[in-house]
Amino acid sequence: MPKLDIEAIQPSNRTGYPAPFDEAVSGRWWRRLAPAGGLTEMGASHVVLKPGAWSSQRHWHDDEDELLIMLTGEAVLVEDNGRTVLKPGDVCAWAKGVANGHHLINESDADCSFIAISAGDKEGTGAYPDIDMKFNGDGYFHKDGTPYPAERMR
Repeated sequence: MPKLDIEAIQPSNRTGYPAPFDEAVSGRWWRRLAPAGGLTEMGASHVVLKPGAWSSQRHWHDDEDELLIMLTGEAVLVEDNGRTVLKPGDVCAWAKGVANGHHLINESDADCSFIAISAGDKEGTGAYPDIDMKFNGDGYFHKDGTPYPAERMR
């Protein structure tokens, strides 16, 4: 049956971000929907942000499209050109290769949730405009190319 039981998928707040960049996402809880549905050509996650949590560091992908559908609560989308409040039913899209750093912050006092969908090269590259970090399929690197020390995912 194609219907997924979201509650049956184990939630995680793991991140591969090196310290100190991992702290902002410690209140982000995700469930991977695509693997649970047997999908291999795209990513899809159900994400809950606790109050004060960030969805990620502000970033963009060179090789991967992204789509976000807000489900519950309220979050603030932060992009290069400003801040936008997102509410249930709002949809955002970021085309691969567009260097517009983006992330969500839950500035409210209640949880919010959304579905994040991605498609493209999972080994692709991207960058974080606000911090000294970029990424590729091998991990996280300083902008000069020096790798961050390999750390355990928390």
